[in-house]
Amino acid sequence: MTAERSMKADATDTQHPDQAGTGGNAAGEPAEKVSKLARQIARQLGDDSYSPAMITGFTRLFEIIGLSLCGIAVFLFYVLPKSGFETYYLFTTVAGALFAFLLFQLCDAYQVQSLRSVFRTLSKLILCWTITFATMTAVAFFLKIGAEYSRVWFGSWFLSGILFLFANRYFVAFAIRRWARDGTMERRAVIVGGGPAAEHLIRALEQQPDNDVRICGIFDDRSERRSPAIVAGYPKLGNVSELVEFARLARIDMLILSLPLTAEKRVMELLKKLWVLPVDIRLAAHSSELRFRPRAYSSIGSVRMLDIFDRPINDWDSVAKRMFDIVFSILGIIVFSPVMLATAIAVKATSRGPVFFTQKRHGFNNEVINVYKFRSMYADQSDPTARNAVTKNDPRVTPVGRFIRRTSIDELPQFFNALKGDLSLVGPRPHAVHAQSHDRMFAEVVDGYFARHRVKPGVTGWAQINGWRGEIDDDEKIKQRTAYDLYYIENWSLLFDLKILFLTPIRLFGSETAY
Repeated sequence: MTAERSMKADATDTQHPDQAGTGGNAAGEPAEKVSKLARQIARQLGDDSYSPAMITGFTRLFEIIGLSLCGIAVFLFYVLPKSGFETYYLFTTVAGALFAFLLFQLCDAYQVQSLRSVFRTLSKLILCWTITFATMTAVAFFLKIGAEYSRVWFGSWFLSGILFLFANRYFVAFAIRRWARDGTMERRAVIVGGGPAAEHLIRALEQQPDNDVRICGIFDDRSERRSPAIVAGYPKLGNVSELVEFARLARIDMLILSLPLTAEKRVMELLKKLWVLPVDIRLAAHSSELRFRPRAYSSIGSVRMLDIFDRPINDWDSVAKRMFDIVFSILGIIVFSPVMLATAIAVKATSRGPVFFTQKRHGFNNEVINVYKFRSMYADQSDPTARNAVTKNDPRVTPVGRFIRRTSIDELPQFFNALKGDLSLVGPRPHAVHAQSHDRMFAEVVDGYFARHRVKPGVTGWAQINGWRGEIDDDEKIKQRTAYDLYYIENWSLLFDLKILFLTPIRLFGSETAY
Protein backbone atom coordinates (compact mmCIF):
# COMPACT_ATOMS: atom_id res chain seq x y z
CA MET A 1 0.00 0.00 0.00
CA THR A 2 1.42 3.36 -1.01
CA ALA A 3 0.69 5.17 2.24
CA GLU A 4 2.61 2.52 4.15
CA ARG A 5 5.56 3.11 1.83
CA SER A 6 6.01 6.56 3.33
CA MET A 7 8.65 8.04 5.56
CA LYS A 8 7.89 5.93 8.62
CA ALA A 9 11.39 4.47 8.59
CA ASP A 10 12.87 7.94 8.82
CA ALA A 11 10.53 8.79 11.67
CA THR A 12 11.62 5.80 13.73
CA ASP A 13 15.31 6.08 12.92
CA THR A 14 15.62 9.85 13.26
CA GLN A 15 14.33 11.93 16.12
CA HIS A 16 12.77 15.24 15.12
CA PRO A 17 15.75 17.60 15.18
CA ASP A 18 15.93 21.23 16.04
CA GLN A 19 15.02 23.42 13.15
CA ALA A 20 18.01 24.09 10.98
CA GLY A 21 18.98 24.96 7.44
CA THR A 22 19.49 28.02 5.41
CA GLY A 23 15.79 28.88 5.19
CA GLY A 24 13.93 30.87 2.62
CA ASN A 25 14.37 30.40 -1.12
CA ALA A 26 15.88 32.07 -4.11
CA ALA A 27 12.56 33.49 -5.09
CA GLY A 28 12.70 36.11 -2.40
CA GLU A 29 9.93 34.76 -0.18
CA PRO A 30 10.18 35.44 3.54
CA ALA A 31 12.77 33.00 4.86
CA GLU A 32 11.37 30.09 6.83
CA LYS A 33 13.72 27.47 8.20
CA VAL A 34 12.93 23.86 7.36
CA SER A 35 14.06 21.05 9.62
CA LYS A 36 16.89 18.77 8.55
CA LEU A 37 14.50 15.82 8.56
CA ALA A 38 12.09 17.69 6.27
CA ARG A 39 14.89 18.48 3.83
CA GLN A 40 16.06 14.87 3.94
CA ILE A 41 12.56 13.61 3.11
CA ALA A 42 12.17 16.17 0.32
CA ARG A 43 15.43 14.95 -1.26
CA GLN A 44 14.30 11.31 -1.04
CA LEU A 45 11.08 12.06 -2.89
CA GLY A 46 13.02 13.07 -5.99
CA ASP A 47 11.30 14.00 -9.23
CA ASP A 48 7.63 14.51 -10.04
CA SER A 49 5.36 11.49 -9.97
CA TYR A 50 2.72 10.41 -12.47
CA SER A 51 -0.81 11.46 -11.61
CA PRO A 52 -3.31 8.56 -11.46
CA ALA A 53 -5.68 10.73 -13.51
CA MET A 54 -3.05 10.96 -16.24
CA ILE A 55 -2.49 7.18 -16.22
CA THR A 56 -6.20 6.41 -16.54
CA GLY A 57 -6.57 9.14 -19.17
CA PHE A 58 -3.81 7.72 -21.36
CA THR A 59 -5.32 4.24 -20.95
CA ARG A 60 -8.64 5.55 -22.28
CA LEU A 61 -6.98 7.24 -25.23
CA PHE A 62 -4.81 4.23 -26.06
CA GLU A 63 -7.75 1.81 -26.01
CA ILE A 64 -9.83 3.98 -28.35
CA ILE A 65 -6.90 4.19 -30.77
CA GLY A 66 -5.98 0.53 -30.35
CA LEU A 67 -9.49 -0.83 -30.99
CA SER A 68 -9.79 1.44 -34.03
CA LEU A 69 -6.45 0.23 -35.39
CA CYS A 70 -7.50 -3.41 -34.97
CA GLY A 71 -10.42 -2.84 -37.34
CA ILE A 72 -8.35 -0.74 -39.74
CA ALA A 73 -5.57 -3.36 -39.86
CA VAL A 74 -8.01 -6.13 -40.83
CA PHE A 75 -9.52 -3.80 -43.43
CA LEU A 76 -6.11 -3.02 -44.96
CA PHE A 77 -4.98 -6.66 -45.13
CA TYR A 78 -8.24 -8.35 -46.13
CA VAL A 79 -10.88 -5.95 -47.48
CA LEU A 80 -8.75 -3.41 -49.35
CA PRO A 81 -7.05 -5.90 -51.75
CA LYS A 82 -10.44 -7.40 -52.68
CA SER A 83 -12.91 -4.52 -52.67
CA GLY A 84 -10.79 -1.38 -52.78
CA PHE A 85 -11.00 1.60 -50.43
CA GLU A 86 -14.41 2.06 -48.79
CA THR A 87 -14.73 5.01 -46.37
CA TYR A 88 -17.69 3.53 -44.48
CA TYR A 89 -15.39 0.85 -43.06
CA LEU A 90 -13.25 3.54 -41.41
CA PHE A 91 -16.31 5.36 -40.09
CA THR A 92 -17.72 2.13 -38.61
CA THR A 93 -14.37 1.28 -37.04
CA VAL A 94 -14.02 4.59 -35.22
CA ALA A 95 -17.70 4.68 -34.20
CA GLY A 96 -17.47 1.14 -32.81
CA ALA A 97 -14.34 1.93 -30.80
CA LEU A 98 -15.96 5.04 -29.32
CA PHE A 99 -19.16 3.16 -28.44
CA ALA A 100 -17.12 0.44 -26.70
CA PHE A 101 -15.21 3.11 -24.79
CA LEU A 102 -18.48 4.60 -23.50
CA LEU A 103 -19.58 1.16 -22.29
CA PHE A 104 -16.20 0.62 -20.58
CA GLN A 105 -16.63 3.98 -18.87
CA LEU A 106 -20.12 3.09 -17.64
CA CYS A 107 -18.73 -0.15 -16.16
CA ASP A 108 -16.04 1.77 -14.20
CA ALA A 109 -13.35 -0.07 -16.15
CA TYR A 110 -10.97 2.89 -15.88
CA GLN A 111 -10.79 3.16 -12.10
CA VAL A 112 -7.24 2.65 -10.80
CA GLN A 113 -8.35 -0.37 -8.77
CA SER A 114 -9.83 -1.87 -11.96
CA LEU A 115 -6.58 -1.37 -13.84
CA ARG A 116 -4.43 -3.03 -11.19
CA SER A 117 -5.57 -6.56 -12.13
CA VAL A 118 -6.14 -7.76 -15.69
CA PHE A 119 -8.67 -10.40 -14.64
CA ARG A 120 -10.71 -8.10 -12.39
CA THR A 121 -12.43 -6.37 -15.30
CA LEU A 122 -11.59 -8.56 -18.32
CA SER A 123 -15.01 -10.25 -18.27
CA LYS A 124 -16.70 -6.81 -18.21
CA LEU A 125 -14.56 -5.63 -21.12
CA ILE A 126 -15.39 -8.68 -23.21
CA LEU A 127 -19.09 -8.28 -22.40
CA CYS A 128 -19.00 -4.59 -23.41
CA TRP A 129 -17.10 -5.42 -26.60
CA THR A 130 -19.70 -8.11 -27.42
CA ILE A 131 -22.55 -5.66 -26.79
CA THR A 132 -20.83 -3.21 -29.14
CA PHE A 133 -20.81 -5.74 -31.97
CA ALA A 134 -24.36 -6.84 -31.21
CA THR A 135 -25.44 -3.20 -31.44
CA MET A 136 -23.62 -2.69 -34.74
CA THR A 137 -25.22 -5.89 -36.10
CA ALA A 138 -28.69 -4.66 -35.10
CA VAL A 139 -28.08 -1.25 -36.70
CA ALA A 140 -26.86 -2.87 -39.93
CA PHE A 141 -29.92 -5.17 -39.98
CA PHE A 142 -32.49 -2.41 -39.52
CA LEU A 143 -30.76 -0.13 -42.03
CA LYS A 144 -30.44 -3.06 -44.47
CA ILE A 145 -26.72 -2.45 -45.01
CA GLY A 146 -25.37 -5.71 -43.58
CA ALA A 147 -24.47 -7.03 -47.04
CA GLU A 148 -22.12 -4.08 -47.55
CA TYR A 149 -19.69 -5.36 -44.90
CA SER A 150 -17.35 -8.33 -44.99
CA ARG A 151 -18.23 -10.96 -42.39
CA VAL A 152 -14.56 -11.98 -42.20
CA TRP A 153 -13.62 -8.38 -41.42
CA PHE A 154 -16.36 -8.14 -38.81
CA GLY A 155 -15.39 -11.36 -37.01
CA SER A 156 -11.65 -10.74 -37.26
CA TRP A 157 -12.05 -7.26 -35.78
CA PHE A 158 -14.03 -8.71 -32.89
CA LEU A 159 -11.38 -11.35 -32.08
CA SER A 160 -8.40 -9.02 -32.55
CA GLY A 161 -10.11 -6.46 -30.30
CA ILE A 162 -10.38 -9.03 -27.49
CA LEU A 163 -6.71 -9.94 -27.87
CA PHE A 164 -5.73 -6.26 -27.83
CA LEU A 165 -7.77 -5.55 -24.68
CA PHE A 166 -6.19 -8.49 -22.87
CA ALA A 167 -2.63 -7.53 -23.90
CA ASN A 168 -3.15 -3.85 -23.12
CA ARG A 169 -4.73 -4.45 -19.71
CA TYR A 170 -2.00 -6.95 -18.82
CA PHE A 171 0.67 -4.35 -19.60
CA VAL A 172 -1.19 -1.57 -17.75
CA ALA A 173 -1.69 -3.75 -14.67
CA PHE A 174 2.01 -4.70 -14.64
CA ALA A 175 3.05 -1.05 -15.06
CA ILE A 176 0.72 0.25 -12.35
CA ARG A 177 1.89 -2.34 -9.82
CA ARG A 178 5.51 -1.47 -10.59
CA TRP A 179 4.88 2.29 -10.42
CA ALA A 180 3.01 1.84 -7.14
CA ARG A 181 5.97 -0.04 -5.64
CA ASP A 182 8.65 2.44 -6.67
CA GLY A 183 6.54 5.56 -5.96
CA THR A 184 6.22 6.66 -9.59
CA MET A 185 2.42 6.69 -9.50
CA GLU A 186 1.26 8.39 -6.35
CA ARG A 187 -0.18 11.57 -4.93
CA ARG A 188 2.15 13.09 -2.36
CA ALA A 189 0.24 14.36 0.62
CA VAL A 190 0.95 16.22 3.85
CA ILE A 191 -1.32 16.12 6.88
CA VAL A 192 -1.91 19.58 8.37
CA GLY A 193 -2.74 19.20 12.05
CA GLY A 194 -1.63 16.49 14.46
CA GLY A 195 -2.86 14.65 17.49
CA PRO A 196 -5.64 12.01 17.68
CA ALA A 197 -7.56 13.47 14.71
CA ALA A 198 -4.53 13.06 12.42
CA GLU A 199 -3.90 9.54 13.70
CA HIS A 200 -7.51 8.55 13.01
CA LEU A 201 -7.25 9.98 9.49
CA ILE A 202 -3.97 8.19 8.75
CA ARG A 203 -5.33 4.85 9.98
CA ALA A 204 -8.40 5.29 7.78
CA LEU A 205 -6.24 6.04 4.73
CA GLU A 206 -3.97 3.07 5.34
CA GLN A 207 -6.94 0.71 5.43
CA GLN A 208 -7.97 1.58 1.87
CA PRO A 209 -7.00 -1.32 -0.42
CA ASP A 210 -6.15 0.82 -3.48
CA ASN A 211 -4.74 3.90 -1.84
CA ASP A 212 -2.56 6.02 -4.15
CA VAL A 213 -1.72 8.64 -1.53
CA ARG A 214 1.76 8.78 -0.04
CA ILE A 215 1.84 10.59 3.29
CA CYS A 216 5.09 12.55 3.47
CA GLY A 217 4.75 13.94 6.98
CA ILE A 218 2.74 16.10 9.37
CA PHE A 219 2.88 19.85 9.98
CA ASP A 220 1.26 21.47 12.99
CA ASP A 221 1.66 24.78 14.83
CA ARG A 222 0.84 23.30 18.21
CA SER A 223 3.47 22.28 20.77
CA GLU A 224 4.45 18.65 21.35
CA ARG A 225 2.26 18.59 24.45
CA ARG A 226 -0.84 18.86 22.25
CA SER A 227 0.65 17.51 19.02
CA PRO A 228 3.20 14.66 19.43
CA ALA A 229 6.39 14.54 17.35
CA ILE A 230 5.32 11.24 15.78
CA VAL A 231 1.72 10.34 14.91
CA ALA A 232 0.88 6.84 13.65
CA GLY A 233 4.53 6.40 12.70
CA TYR A 234 4.77 9.64 10.71
CA PRO A 235 7.03 12.51 11.84
CA LYS A 236 5.92 16.04 12.56
CA LEU A 237 8.23 18.00 10.27
CA GLY A 238 7.51 21.54 11.39
CA ASN A 239 4.89 24.25 11.62
CA VAL A 240 2.52 25.49 8.92
CA SER A 241 4.78 28.37 7.85
CA GLU A 242 7.55 25.85 7.14
CA LEU A 243 5.09 23.73 5.18
CA VAL A 244 5.04 26.21 2.29
CA GLU A 245 8.78 25.76 1.72
CA PHE A 246 8.62 21.97 2.20
CA ALA A 247 5.72 21.60 -0.25
CA ARG A 248 7.81 23.28 -2.94
CA LEU A 249 10.96 21.29 -2.20
CA ALA A 250 9.11 17.95 -2.16
CA ARG A 251 6.63 18.78 -4.97
CA ILE A 252 3.64 17.93 -2.81
CA ASP A 253 0.36 17.25 -4.64
CA MET A 254 -2.17 17.46 -1.81
CA LEU A 255 -2.60 19.04 1.62
CA ILE A 256 -5.14 17.36 3.90
CA LEU A 257 -6.37 19.48 6.79
CA SER A 258 -7.07 17.26 9.77
CA LEU A 259 -9.31 19.71 11.57
CA PRO A 260 -13.00 19.64 12.55
CA LEU A 261 -15.32 21.34 10.07
CA THR A 262 -16.55 23.56 12.89
CA ALA A 263 -13.10 25.13 13.40
CA GLU A 264 -13.85 27.79 10.80
CA LYS A 265 -11.48 30.45 12.11
CA ARG A 266 -8.51 28.07 12.25
CA VAL A 267 -9.28 26.68 8.80
CA MET A 268 -9.40 30.19 7.32
CA GLU A 269 -6.08 31.09 8.95
CA LEU A 270 -4.46 28.03 7.40
CA LEU A 271 -5.95 28.62 3.96
CA LYS A 272 -4.65 32.20 3.96
CA LYS A 273 -1.12 30.77 4.26
CA LEU A 274 -1.50 27.73 2.02
CA TRP A 275 -3.57 28.87 -0.96
CA VAL A 276 -0.47 30.26 -2.68
CA LEU A 277 0.72 26.68 -3.33
CA PRO A 278 -0.09 24.83 -6.59
CA VAL A 279 -1.67 21.88 -4.76
CA ASP A 280 -5.05 20.34 -4.04
CA ILE A 281 -6.27 21.32 -0.57
CA ARG A 282 -8.73 18.97 1.11
CA LEU A 283 -10.48 19.05 4.48
CA ALA A 284 -10.90 15.61 6.04
CA ALA A 285 -14.63 14.99 6.48
CA HIS A 286 -14.76 11.25 7.17
CA SER A 287 -15.55 11.68 10.87
CA SER A 288 -17.90 14.66 10.58
CA GLU A 289 -21.66 14.41 10.91
CA LEU A 290 -22.15 17.50 8.74
CA ARG A 291 -23.30 16.75 5.20
CA PHE A 292 -22.81 18.81 2.04
CA ARG A 293 -23.96 18.15 -1.50
CA PRO A 294 -22.19 15.05 -2.97
CA ARG A 295 -20.30 17.02 -5.62
CA ALA A 296 -18.51 18.98 -2.87
CA TYR A 297 -16.63 15.82 -1.85
CA SER A 298 -13.85 13.71 -3.26
CA SER A 299 -12.73 10.48 -1.71
CA ILE A 300 -9.73 8.22 -1.20
CA GLY A 301 -11.37 4.83 -1.05
CA SER A 302 -14.14 5.31 1.51
CA VAL A 303 -12.42 8.29 3.20
CA ARG A 304 -14.35 11.43 2.30
CA MET A 305 -12.64 14.78 1.71
CA LEU A 306 -14.23 18.18 1.36
CA ASP A 307 -12.69 19.92 -1.67
CA ILE A 308 -11.39 23.37 -0.72
CA PHE A 309 -8.97 24.23 -3.54
CA ASP A 310 -7.98 22.37 -6.69
CA ARG A 311 -4.60 22.75 -8.31
CA PRO A 312 -5.09 24.98 -11.37
CA ILE A 313 -4.37 23.69 -14.89
CA ASN A 314 -3.76 20.13 -13.78
CA ASP A 315 -3.62 16.68 -15.44
CA TRP A 316 -5.15 16.77 -18.95
CA ASP A 317 -5.47 20.54 -18.87
CA SER A 318 -1.71 20.77 -18.42
CA VAL A 319 -1.16 18.42 -21.38
CA ALA A 320 -3.46 20.51 -23.60
CA LYS A 321 -1.75 23.75 -22.53
CA ARG A 322 1.71 22.27 -23.15
CA MET A 323 0.70 21.17 -26.66
CA PHE A 324 -0.73 24.66 -27.24
CA ASP A 325 2.61 26.18 -26.18
CA ILE A 326 4.69 23.91 -28.42
CA VAL A 327 2.56 24.45 -31.53
CA PHE A 328 2.23 28.23 -31.22
CA SER A 329 5.86 28.71 -30.07
CA ILE A 330 7.10 26.99 -33.24
CA LEU A 331 4.71 29.08 -35.34
CA GLY A 332 5.86 32.24 -33.55
CA ILE A 333 9.54 31.46 -34.12
CA ILE A 334 8.88 30.84 -37.83
CA VAL A 335 6.70 33.92 -38.35
CA PHE A 336 8.91 36.35 -36.38
CA SER A 337 12.30 34.95 -37.42
CA PRO A 338 12.93 37.83 -39.91
CA VAL A 339 12.10 40.36 -37.17
CA MET A 340 14.36 38.59 -34.67
CA LEU A 341 17.22 38.41 -37.19
CA ALA A 342 16.90 42.12 -38.01
CA THR A 343 16.74 42.99 -34.29
CA ALA A 344 19.85 40.94 -33.53
CA ILE A 345 21.77 42.76 -36.27
CA ALA A 346 20.55 46.17 -35.04
CA VAL A 347 21.47 45.46 -31.40
CA LYS A 348 24.94 44.19 -32.33
CA ALA A 349 25.63 47.03 -34.77
CA THR A 350 24.62 49.93 -32.49
CA SER A 351 26.18 49.05 -29.13
CA ARG A 352 28.88 46.83 -27.71
CA GLY A 353 27.96 43.66 -25.88
CA PRO A 354 25.96 40.47 -26.40
CA VAL A 355 22.77 40.39 -28.48
CA PHE A 356 20.78 38.60 -25.80
CA PHE A 357 20.17 39.44 -22.16
CA THR A 358 19.37 36.75 -19.60
CA GLN A 359 17.56 37.58 -16.39
CA LYS A 360 16.61 35.41 -13.41
CA ARG A 361 12.89 35.54 -12.74
CA HIS A 362 10.22 33.73 -10.76
CA GLY A 363 8.90 30.62 -12.46
CA PHE A 364 6.27 28.03 -11.61
CA ASN A 365 6.05 27.29 -7.88
CA ASN A 366 8.63 30.02 -7.15
CA GLU A 367 11.42 28.21 -8.97
CA VAL A 368 14.03 30.53 -10.46
CA ILE A 369 14.31 30.44 -14.25
CA ASN A 370 16.47 32.22 -16.84
CA VAL A 371 14.36 34.38 -19.18
CA TYR A 372 15.75 35.48 -22.56
CA LYS A 373 15.40 38.97 -24.07
CA PHE A 374 17.12 41.04 -26.69
CA ARG A 375 19.55 43.37 -24.93
CA SER A 376 17.99 46.85 -24.77
CA MET A 377 20.46 48.57 -22.39
CA TYR A 378 24.13 49.40 -22.63
CA ALA A 379 26.02 46.29 -21.56
CA ASP A 380 27.97 48.03 -18.78
CA GLN A 381 24.78 49.57 -17.33
CA SER A 382 22.45 46.59 -17.47
CA ASP A 383 20.65 45.55 -14.29
CA PRO A 384 20.11 41.75 -14.11
CA THR A 385 18.51 42.04 -10.66
CA ALA A 386 15.94 44.66 -11.80
CA ARG A 387 16.30 46.49 -8.50
CA ASN A 388 16.27 49.77 -10.42
CA ALA A 389 13.28 49.67 -12.79
CA VAL A 390 13.61 51.27 -16.21
CA THR A 391 11.94 54.68 -16.28
CA LYS A 392 10.92 57.09 -19.04
CA ASN A 393 13.95 58.47 -20.94
CA ASP A 394 16.24 56.18 -18.92
CA PRO A 395 19.83 56.90 -20.08
CA ARG A 396 20.76 53.23 -19.64
CA VAL A 397 18.52 52.23 -22.59
CA THR A 398 20.02 52.33 -26.09
CA PRO A 399 18.17 54.04 -29.01
CA VAL A 400 17.43 50.62 -30.52
CA GLY A 401 16.47 49.39 -27.05
CA ARG A 402 13.84 52.13 -26.71
CA PHE A 403 12.13 50.99 -29.90
CA ILE A 404 12.20 47.26 -29.19
CA ARG A 405 10.98 47.79 -25.61
CA ARG A 406 8.11 50.02 -26.70
CA THR A 407 7.02 47.50 -29.36
CA SER A 408 7.77 44.44 -27.13
CA ILE A 409 10.14 43.06 -29.77
CA ASP A 410 12.70 42.57 -26.99
CA GLU A 411 10.46 39.80 -25.61
CA LEU A 412 10.44 37.68 -28.79
CA PRO A 413 13.29 35.35 -27.68
CA GLN A 414 10.93 34.14 -24.97
CA PHE A 415 9.30 31.94 -27.63
CA PHE A 416 12.33 29.71 -26.99
CA ASN A 417 11.61 29.79 -23.22
CA ALA A 418 8.07 28.61 -23.99
CA LEU A 419 9.30 25.88 -26.34
CA LYS A 420 11.77 24.74 -23.70
CA GLY A 421 9.03 24.64 -21.05
CA ASP A 422 10.28 27.30 -18.61
CA LEU A 423 7.45 29.62 -19.67
CA SER A 424 4.01 29.18 -21.11
CA LEU A 425 2.93 31.39 -24.00
CA VAL A 426 0.15 32.84 -21.86
CA GLY A 427 0.24 33.32 -18.10
CA PRO A 428 1.24 35.79 -15.39
CA ARG A 429 4.31 37.66 -16.58
CA PRO A 430 7.45 36.55 -14.70
CA HIS A 431 8.97 39.20 -12.47
CA ALA A 432 12.65 39.52 -11.71
CA VAL A 433 13.73 37.83 -8.51
CA HIS A 434 14.53 41.09 -6.72
CA ALA A 435 11.95 43.36 -8.34
CA GLN A 436 10.67 46.02 -5.93
CA SER A 437 8.14 48.78 -5.47
CA HIS A 438 9.49 51.69 -3.41
CA ASP A 439 12.23 49.50 -1.88
CA ARG A 440 9.70 46.85 -0.87
CA MET A 441 9.54 43.39 -2.40
CA PHE A 442 6.29 42.71 -4.28
CA ALA A 443 5.33 40.01 -1.74
CA GLU A 444 5.43 42.68 0.97
CA VAL A 445 3.09 44.93 -1.00
CA VAL A 446 0.48 42.36 -2.12
CA ASP A 447 -1.04 39.84 0.27
CA GLY A 448 -0.96 36.44 -1.46
CA TYR A 449 1.38 37.68 -4.21
CA PHE A 450 2.99 34.25 -4.68
CA ALA A 451 -0.38 32.70 -5.60
CA ARG A 452 0.31 33.97 -9.13
CA HIS A 453 3.08 31.34 -9.31
CA ARG A 454 0.64 28.42 -9.08
CA VAL A 455 0.90 28.20 -12.88
CA LYS A 456 3.76 28.71 -15.30
CA PRO A 457 4.46 32.37 -16.09
CA GLY A 458 3.80 33.50 -19.64
CA VAL A 459 5.32 35.41 -22.51
CA THR A 460 2.14 37.49 -22.49
CA GLY A 461 -0.75 37.69 -20.06
CA TRP A 462 -4.18 39.02 -19.16
CA ALA A 463 -2.72 41.84 -17.06
CA GLN A 464 -0.41 43.01 -19.85
CA ILE A 465 -3.07 43.30 -22.55
CA ASN A 466 -5.23 45.24 -20.11
CA GLY A 467 -2.56 47.90 -19.67
CA TRP A 468 -0.79 46.66 -16.51
CA ARG A 469 2.77 46.41 -17.82
CA GLY A 470 5.96 48.42 -17.79
CA GLU A 471 7.26 50.46 -14.87
CA ILE A 472 5.88 49.72 -11.40
CA ASP A 473 6.30 53.07 -9.64
CA ASP A 474 3.51 52.74 -7.09
CA ASP A 475 1.94 49.94 -5.06
CA GLU A 476 -1.40 50.09 -6.88
CA LYS A 477 0.19 48.93 -10.15
CA ILE A 478 1.53 45.69 -8.71
CA LYS A 479 -1.75 45.11 -6.86
CA GLN A 480 -3.76 45.50 -10.06
CA ARG A 481 -1.33 43.33 -12.02
CA THR A 482 -1.60 40.58 -9.43
CA ALA A 483 -5.41 40.84 -9.38
CA TYR A 484 -5.57 40.36 -13.15
CA ASP A 485 -3.12 37.44 -12.94
CA LEU A 486 -5.24 35.69 -10.30
CA TYR A 487 -8.36 36.24 -12.41
CA TYR A 488 -6.61 34.53 -15.32
CA ILE A 489 -5.62 31.53 -13.16
CA GLU A 490 -9.15 31.04 -11.83
CA ASN A 491 -10.77 31.38 -15.28
CA TRP A 492 -8.24 29.63 -17.50
CA SER A 493 -9.26 27.86 -20.68
CA LEU A 494 -7.61 27.27 -24.06
CA LEU A 495 -10.06 29.73 -25.62
CA PHE A 496 -9.00 32.33 -23.03
CA ASP A 497 -5.36 31.69 -23.99
CA LEU A 498 -6.19 32.11 -27.68
CA LYS A 499 -7.98 35.37 -26.98
CA ILE A 500 -5.02 36.78 -25.03
CA LEU A 501 -2.52 35.56 -27.63
CA PHE A 502 -4.29 37.20 -30.57
CA LEU A 503 -4.99 40.44 -28.68
CA THR A 504 -1.34 40.80 -27.63
CA PRO A 505 0.09 42.41 -30.81
CA ILE A 506 -2.94 44.73 -31.03
CA ARG A 507 -2.79 45.91 -27.41
CA LEU A 508 0.99 45.99 -26.83
CA PHE A 509 2.46 47.42 -30.04
CA GLY A 510 3.56 50.96 -29.31
CA SER A 511 2.38 50.84 -25.69
CA GLU A 512 2.97 54.11 -23.83
CA THR A 513 3.76 52.32 -20.53
CA ALA A 514 6.86 50.43 -21.71
CA TYR A 515 10.09 52.45 -21.61
